[in-house]
Amino acid sequence: MEKILITGGNGFFATRLTKHYENKYEILAVDKDVVDITDEDKVIKVMKEFKPNYVIHTAAIAVTEFCNEHPEIAYDINVKGATNIAKACENVNAKMIFMSTEQVFNGNTEGGPYTENDVPVPDTEYGKNKLEAEGLLREILDELWVLRFTWMFGVPEKGLSINANILWDTTKSIIKGEKIKAPVNEYRGMTYVNEVIENFDKIFKIPYGTYHIGSMNDLNRYEVAELILKEMGIEHRQNELLEKDEKKYKDNKRDIRLNTEKIAKAGLAFVTTEEGIKNCIKDYKLSVK
Repeated sequence: MEKILITGGNGFFATRLTKHYENKYEILAVDKDVVDITDEDKVIKVMKEFKPNYVIHTAAIAVTEFCNEHPEIAYDINVKGATNIAKACENVNAKMIFMSTEQVFNGNTEGGPYTENDVPVPDTEYGKNKLEAEGLLREILDELWVLRFTWMFGVPEKGLSINANILWDTTKSIIKGEKIKAPVNEYRGMTYVNEVIENFDKIFKIPYGTYHIGSMNDLNRYEVAELILKEMGIEHRQNELLEKDEKKYKDNKRDIRLNTEKIAKAGLAFVTTEEGIKNCIKDYKLSVK
């Protein structure tokens, strides 16, 4: 049985990945309470003891505001931590998957969808960290997949972590009876996390390189929220629950959508954000229809 080591093991993505593949691979999911990724010696020690075939590096500080306010801490985790993992992979001949982000394109002004050939211009510390880490890892490892992900969504599950995402945040607002103020000038890919998880080990069989991962999307943030209400069967409450935010990003439309045609050609095709929303609501029976 092949071995996988996953960093950020207590996170939204890693907990779901571990659960899904626990009977197919021998998995060691580690978090900061087990190994400090900023400590190179400790990282190498854990790697030598476990001897993984693959290392999936999900550990990061991804909160934009925190990274901007604490750039040194963010850099230690997001850049130095990633390079420590890569060096340890080289030491034990493990292949590495680095989880990057659409946010490397936050500062681009021409608008998406962006391909892997477009030059990223990040304007936040988090985006800058991830882009720098991508480059450094490529210098260390040949057997490396850099995966830039769209925003993933899902719902809470017993024993698994949850993060802020379009579907769960909208659902929480509905439960609380709070009005959802959604921007009409924001466009980004949003991907059903279960679809990514179920196809994830196909990554191990494709050529090394940089890939954009997830759903393509033509809907703005408001239209996605509108779709969620409709699929849940409560579109009649739209005026009560949903409000257009026409001021946010008015002067500089936010469009960080990714073109995922390259990964589709490699055998990992994803449905659109619209279909992903419908599938998730159906899977978890969230509709009152």
